[in-house]
Amino acid sequence: MNVTVTTLCENTAGEPGFMAEWGLSILVQAGGVTVLFDTGLTSAAVRNADKLGVDLRTVDTIVLSHAHADHTGGLREVLRRTGEVEVVAHPGIWDLKCKRRSAEEKAEYNGTPFAREELEKAAKFTLTKEPLYLSENLLTTGEVQVTTDFETIEPYFYLKQGGDLQPDPFADDLAFILKTEKGLVVILGCAHRGMINTLRHARILTGDERVYAVIGGTHLYPKTDEQIGKTIESLKEIDVQRIGVSHCTGFHASMRLAQAFGDAFFHNNAGTIFTLDSI
Repeated sequence: MNVTVTTLCENTAGEPGFMAEWGLSILVQAGGVTVLFDTGLTSAAVRNADKLGVDLRTVDTIVLSHAHADHTGGLREVLRRTGEVEVVAHPGIWDLKCKRRSAEEKAEYNGTPFAREELEKAAKFTLTKEPLYLSENLLTTGEVQVTTDFETIEPYFYLKQGGDLQPDPFADDLAFILKTEKGLVVILGCAHRGMINTLRHARILTGDERVYAVIGGTHLYPKTDEQIGKTIESLKEIDVQRIGVSHCTGFHASMRLAQAFGDAFFHNNAGTIFTLDSI
């Protein structure tokens, strides 16, 4: 199976002419199926698709990693290009997500920035907590099981429920898996539940212990050096062959990963194209 992973939107742009914004959107083409994983914050994904000559009308399915606006905010603009397509997400995509760093601070809404009624008129939503196969070799993780003792969720993320703020467990945080001849390619949105938890979950789901590549947001910003170190140890134990980081990784963690993995590491900027040919 030939695989092409094109990053349409990310915090940084790889070359002049690409638009950067705080968000993530990755186009996956594999086995005759085209999937758009996340849509960025505003219009960067669409603008960069135009620059790359990517016709978004070829997208078969949109997968949303979680409800935060930097992954769902471009959805309206994307749907204007794709037309009415299937959108796969966790039911928590409609949760009232908020961010507040102190009790004195007013909670700031940072969830999906469009009304549910509007989006459901423009797309066909498939909402599930379970893994979902889009083809024989392409699937979502569903809810990621938490098994590590070092990956944590920042305490300033909340859900608004009945007028009260509750810590957000990020049940809606999912990733996208490609089963290839060289092993798994795992596409991360933000990995709020932890990159290592996600990779372990992917191996269990597929029965394939080999993780060839992990690409996307790792949420290693802002994490402690201890957690970054344990993440690196776990990635080496899993024997990941390629690591392309984006979005919520941060420069410090990116530097640590680059030092640890050398040529296996790459910055996955807006405009980056990762390819994998069938054996």
